Amino acid sequence: MTAQDHELGAPGTAGQGGAEEQGTGSVPHGRPGAADDTSSAAPSPSTASPSTASPSGPSPSADDGVEDALALVGRQPARPAGGQDSQAPGPPGAARHRATPWEKARSIASRAGSATALRTHREPLDASLGRVLATPLTAFTDLPSFDTSAMDGWAVAGPGPWTVAPGDSGILAGHGEPEPLADGTAVRIATGARVPPGATAVIRSEHSRTDGSGHLHAQRQVSHGQDIRPRGQECRSGDQLLPAGALVTPAVLGLAAAAGYDELHTVVRPRVEVLVLGDELLTEGLPHDGLIRDALGPMIGPWLRALGADVIATHRVGDDAEALQRAVTASDADLVVTTGGTAAGPVDHVHPMLSKAGAELLVDGVAVRPGHPMLLARLAPGRHLVGLPGNPLAAVSGLLTLAEPLLRQRSGQATPAPYRASLRDEVHGHPYDTRLVPVVHRGDNVVPLHYHGPAMLRGVAAADGLAVVPPGGSGAGEVLEVLDLPWLPTSEGCFT
Repeated sequence: MTAQDHELGAPGTAGQGGAEEQGTGSVPHGRPGAADDTSSAAPSPSTASPSTASPSGPSPSADDGVEDALALVGRQPARPAGGQDSQAPGPPGAARHRATPWEKARSIASRAGSATALRTHREPLDASLGRVLATPLTAFTDLPSFDTSAMDGWAVAGPGPWTVAPGDSGILAGHGEPEPLADGTAVRIATGARVPPGATAVIRSEHSRTDGSGHLHAQRQVSHGQDIRPRGQECRSGDQLLPAGALVTPAVLGLAAAAGYDELHTVVRPRVEVLVLGDELLTEGLPHDGLIRDALGPMIGPWLRALGADVIATHRVGDDAEALQRAVTASDADLVVTTGGTAAGPVDHVHPMLSKAGAELLVDGVAVRPGHPMLLARLAPGRHLVGLPGNPLAAVSGLLTLAEPLLRQRSGQATPAPYRASLRDEVHGHPYDTRLVPVVHRGDNVVPLHYHGPAMLRGVAAADGLAVVPPGGSGAGEVLEVLDLPWLPTSEGCFT
């Protein structure tokens, strides 16, 4: 049927507090004068703890990029003479800008996403993969819908030995109901075939033998009902198999087909348009003459798709305020995502553009590192803009902080319980901001990774997730929330 829409830097330590410095060697999308995030430089090899430094020689896992990115463990920076912190209490510049706490920013983004009614439609099974169920999946039939054989072998009635009818070709799957089986007789049966009325058990071929007189003998004890899948063993007609909000995986497609579905009622994916800002970005070749490769254009669209979005386009927009204004106002996407231009540099045009467009700023800066100058704005009822910082890891932070909670609500997915894990090593914190630090699983613990500066992707490319480090840092053995990356099995393939 036709579907119809319905409304329903160098490797750093795991952070020292204070102003962070932009890392080198990656692909920042910053602007001259833009105050993006900062990440402290790592200690030199001479100051690194020898017990946690990456091995100098090859290791069994060296080729996966993880061991080379494992973070060095360092002690908290020494206090200046007199025992006072070098940082003044509270964030410098707090009077200039009131950043939203990280947890509150995620909550605001989630509420913004839930404020719009979901659009739903019906799609054939083969078009429903990766969608979200708009209504519960309820069985249309018993599973199995009749008593079936679980094994190739013999259907028998009553106690043995059993008489085998000569020349009997047996019962095969896909045929109608067989003739009743008389007590003391046996008939060959295939896996998945209907069990004949009167049968009390199925004996596997390898557990039986026949003699010259045409009798079947069991070589093991036979129990009543063995190797028979009774009707309704998995579910009865009308049983709820999955709730609304469940992700449609390949296994869900198989279950739906078995339960009698030809199509599924799913939530329409939110439409997202990506605007990559900047005059300094190259789409191919090596950096030269002050130009750098665009790392965000290839990354943001696929990341948003993994979060459940329908990315309709990725456009590149130069440092031109009018071009940005035209691109945003012309978009009919549910969500516009911009990269860069969210700070206060000479070519940071996002704030003035939003003001001119009459947008409502819901989040204007977040107390998180990296990613501090991210923002969320309401362009119109049901339409939003997420402004990501230009540095790559800072942009990832913005995706997980603002885009992911909003898209989860707009796509109808249930919010998972927070996942927590124990730290193997100490992680330094920012004095007053939350930190998101790439980590990798090692046994029952997570280990912080190198290369976590705001302009770096090497750490997160090897990571299993990002640990949420509270202000002040966390010691070894402490349990922290971990944001899984959206392509890992633990995240069901769509959301972190």
